[in-house]
Amino acid sequence: MPRYSEKVKLKRSNLEVTRFALGTAPLGGLFASVSDSEGDALLNTALELGINYFDTAPQYGHGVAEIRVGKVLRNVKTPFVIETKVGRVLRHVEGVEPEKWFPDAPRDIVPIYDYTPEGIRRSFDESLERLGLDHIDIVLMHDAEDYIPEAINNAFPVLADLRSQGLIKAIGLGMNYVDPALEIMKNTDLDIALIAGRFTLLDQVAQHDLFPYALKNKIDISMGGVLNSGVLANPVAGATYNYLPASDEIIARAKKICDFLKERDVPLIAAALQFPLRHPAVTSVLTGPRTAAELRSNAEDFNRPLPESIWSELEDAGLIEKIQA
Repeated sequence: MPRYSEKVKLKRSNLEVTRFALGTAPLGGLFASVSDSEGDALLNTALELGINYFDTAPQYGHGVAEIRVGKVLRNVKTPFVIETKVGRVLRHVEGVEPEKWFPDAPRDIVPIYDYTPEGIRRSFDESLERLGLDHIDIVLMHDAEDYIPEAINNAFPVLADLRSQGLIKAIGLGMNYVDPALEIMKNTDLDIALIAGRFTLLDQVAQHDLFPYALKNKIDISMGGVLNSGVLANPVAGATYNYLPASDEIIARAKKICDFLKERDVPLIAAALQFPLRHPAVTSVLTGPRTAAELRSNAEDFNRPLPESIWSELEDAGLIEKIQA
């Protein structure tokens, strides 16, 4: 079985997810427009490859990604795992142009942070409607770094109630920052966490405190942002790092890793995609390809055999930290 379609059972639920997951921010038109037909082709290719784990959010295209995902998945007969997020609600505001990050977003629709209990329930209900489903497998508290008390005291109790009703099977968080994520994890009863960009070839900070806590408390980790938003795909001037222009220092570091790997006939993207699974805390790796062809290429790189020694060689060269398991 290819690695990308290998399934693993989550520790705190009966859900089984593939090691490779599809992130759907590009389906909402992240940075560039995507047609409905391109979105359908991407989702159907994922299903064809045996990928069963799909991550989305109301923010992605201001509802567009959820609508596109639901249109395809609700007609699928094979089991799948759908993950969306709460913490923002979509509101109609006259005269607002689509957000520049999401050119496919509908005019006059704005995502607003709302970590009140009512806002969390509204976000969940509206996601159900957009997806066209009767439950959502995993719901994450989204980008809660500035709403830590609200996430703990407002959002989590609402999600726990929905979990007790069977409308949610697992509760988690989706964040880019380790310290606030860890604080929320320590003050709630989470099942899973999606951490973006913090256990990559360029940044291994998540393994210092967050991963040990997750392992001890049986919280599964999904790793997103494994290409650090682009610089680990192509480390050249103009590349992005965590969605902002990469500094000269970051580009130089990424280029050094790229050259080191190239000398050993290892593609940079393949190493970047496979790196997170080195740590026992990591259950799945999530990427956000824009097209079916890009997804097939990512899956091939995720499945590509790499020399067993490559990681220790990178460690010995001082290019990555040693694993702290």
